[in-house]
This record gives sequence, structure tokens and C-alpha cells, in this order.
Amino acid sequence: MATRIYAINLDRSTDRWHALSQQGKEHHLELVRVPGIDGTQIPPTNRVDFDELAFRRNNGRTILPGEYGCYRSHLKALAAFLESGEPLGIIVEDDIQLQPDLVDRVEAAFNALAGADVIKLFNHRVVWFKRSVRTALGDEIGRAAHGPLGSAACYAVTRAGAAKLSTALLQMEYPWDIALERGWANKTAVYASKQNLTTVRRQGSTIASRSVYKGTKFPWWRRLGTYARRTAETLRRINFALQARHH
Repeated sequence: MATRIYAINLDRSTDRWHALSQQGKEHHLELVRVPGIDGTQIPPTNRVDFDELAFRRNNGRTILPGEYGCYRSHLKALAAFLESGEPLGIIVEDDIQLQPDLVDRVEAAFNALAGADVIKLFNHRVVWFKRSVRTALGDEIGRAAHGPLGSAACYAVTRAGAAKLSTALLQMEYPWDIALERGWANKTAVYASKQNLTTVRRQGSTIASRSVYKGTKFPWWRRLGTYARRTAETLRRINFALQARHH
């Protein structure tokens, strides 16, 4: 069986699911819809496994309802993949533009890099990249010493990796995209593709606009502790990148 794609989609985003499922049919890719969790429909008092103090401390701002829903939705997608019993899965958000060779390139990446738990396939930025392997299909897989890379719109994960993430990231302290790539903290062998293996359709975020994000930030003087933590995170990230396997 070819590697399946687990697509997170909110019930209200029917247009996105229609577009994505049509792509799947056109490219002969098998999609499994994972109903997303709408964080706007969950009162703050009903949020589970969420450390609000840690989130504020780590990110220097308050959480957005959509971020909470996104986080829980990714955990739900990992659970669906684990339940399938399959060795490898691809997790995507519904604004992804699927490529016909996505599965082939993902399988080539894991064949080239034994021991990888997670490979991020789409990133907003890849800086100070240290390559571990070049796959049979020409993709460079490794780690970036500068980050965050941004986005969890498309990544591939093994069963072992999904099990690790489901346990280590059960309690939310960061947005999902940042938490995912912190392999030094979640004890997961996380890598990234230097070249994006897919693109994102420009449809606007279902979480919040840039101005709304900005409005959640604390004043600079309340973010001094966050800046110190980010400096320490930068050093850990560099060390993590330098420890990347080279084949």
C-alpha cells in the first residue's frame, strides 16, 4: 500500500476539502480526512492539556483559539495514523497544493535517512542548513541551525515518530509548528527538506490574521524572559543541527 496522506480539515471549510480531494483524485493520492478541531468553539476553561503559564512564558503572548484547535487537530491526525497500523504517514493541512510525486519523494527520503522520525516537507525559511543526505530523487534532507522554520502544513512521520510526538507533545506549551521541530526537547529525530516538496495555496489563515497575532503580544518589558529562553533555544537548535546524521 502506498503511503497515505492524513489531511486536517475543519467541517466549515468545505471548499478547502473539495479542492484538496480533487487534487488527490487527479494525482492518484490516497487521502484520509481528519476532522479538525475548531478552537473558537472551545471555551478557554474547557481546554485540556494546555499549560497557559508556560505558553505565555515561552511565546511572550497569549494563545489564539485557532492555535489551540490546530494543536489538538495535529494530535488527532497522529492518532488516526497510529490507529491505521501503517509504517509511514504524511500529515497535511488543507491549504496544501499536492504534488503528484509527493509520496514517491517522501518514501525516497526515509529510505535515504534511516532513523528519521519526522521530516518536515514545507517550511517558510531554511537558514544555515546542514545536509544529511541527498535522496535518490534529488531532495536534500537535513537540519537548519537557524529557526524556527515555520509551518506544519506538510510533514511525514513514522509510527515510532508519531508515538513519540503523541506523548512528548501531549501538553501544549508552544504552537504546533514550533513544538514539532524542537527535536532536542521532544527526543524525536526531526529533519527537514531543504527544498519544499509542496506549496501552500494563498487562501488566508483559518487561525488569525497578522494583525490579530500582533495584538496578542505582551509589551517588550514583559517579554524579556521570553527573549532569554529564545536565546537558549537557539543554542540548543544549533547543537541539534550539528548532531544530524550524515550518510
